[in-house]
Amino acid sequence: MRNNIDEVIAKVAAKLRRTVPEAAKNRHVPYASRAGKWIESPWNLGNSWWTAGFWPGMMWLMNALYPDEVFRSEALRTTELMTEEFRVYRHLNHDVGFMYLLSCGAKHKLEGDEQAKWDTLHAASLLMGRFNPTSTPRAGFIKSWDGREQLGYAIIDCMMNLPLLFRATRETGDPRFAAVARIHADTARKHFVREDGSCRHIVEFDPETGDFVREHGGQGFSVGSSWSRGQAWALYGFTLLAMNTGDAGDLATAEKIARYFAANIRADGLIDCDFRQPEDVCRLDNIASACAACGFLELAKLTGKAEYRAAAEKLLDGLIDHCCDFDPAGEYCGLLTHCTAAYHDDNVGTHTNITYGDYFFVEALCKMKGCDPMLWM
Repeated sequence: MRNNIDEVIAKVAAKLRRTVPEAAKNRHVPYASRAGKWIESPWNLGNSWWTAGFWPGMMWLMNALYPDEVFRSEALRTTELMTEEFRVYRHLNHDVGFMYLLSCGAKHKLEGDEQAKWDTLHAASLLMGRFNPTSTPRAGFIKSWDGREQLGYAIIDCMMNLPLLFRATRETGDPRFAAVARIHADTARKHFVREDGSCRHIVEFDPETGDFVREHGGQGFSVGSSWSRGQAWALYGFTLLAMNTGDAGDLATAEKIARYFAANIRADGLIDCDFRQPEDVCRLDNIASACAACGFLELAKLTGKAEYRAAAEKLLDGLIDHCCDFDPAGEYCGLLTHCTAAYHDDNVGTHTNITYGDYFFVEALCKMKGCDPMLWM
């Protein structure tokens, strides 16, 4: 890397030590920051918003890098807020893996808290309950969202939720959790991953038969395009799948997606929001960069291939050189400056700071430093 990781981590810690106490004054989990303030989730969904787990997850990671009461107390505060959402329930969906592996799961893993273990298993049961079996044997998918108009919908993002199910099987010895994860992953490989390694974002299935109905454009540029964060979900998600299963086919799929992703990294190390967006458009997504860097680093460890670590380092150098706000008094309370939530939806943010981009950036730094507690496992 061109950048010194220890120096970067020190800048991250200095920034967050100043801005985290501002977040701690609120009852919400930060979703983004702008104009020197932390912003709560869009659409008034509060701490039920799917990204809520990334903030406590980042605090647990920062406490691993720098044992510090500022980070630990904020991790505990917001992890507790996450458990309150079980009682609300109505907004919880397929993303309980994102929400609870990085909050309650992290608390159990790092502090041995027994209630946090049961909270994590609670989330796993909710996720398994979303499994849509079909009339085809050993087929089905984990249903996304809750609207009647979205019956049969599944999304590539859910690959990142599957580690919650594998963890539940390890904790309980109950094979049903891992079995559901296995079936969903097989469906994703068959219907989401294209021959060239690119991926669809949303696929609609017939909920009775499991037959493919159509592809939806989702958060990318258009139907048939290649939303870069969906590619990152798939890259890291299939890598985590291979880590959980040891299956050669899972690893081969992760590598197929990784090669496609690496070929689309820009010369400056940054990532377009969609790999097939119009050439005259400059729309970046730092979240895709940071998430993919984490996937590449784990894939490098699994395979021993230097090309994957090189891809991760190129992505991190691009972020550090061009898209980090390390100024404690800067425009953003957070770190990354060019996060884009969705190609066509500016309501939740375009080229701004969003906390789950920061989470993956910090996770990648932990991996580079050799002190990642690996909250996904």
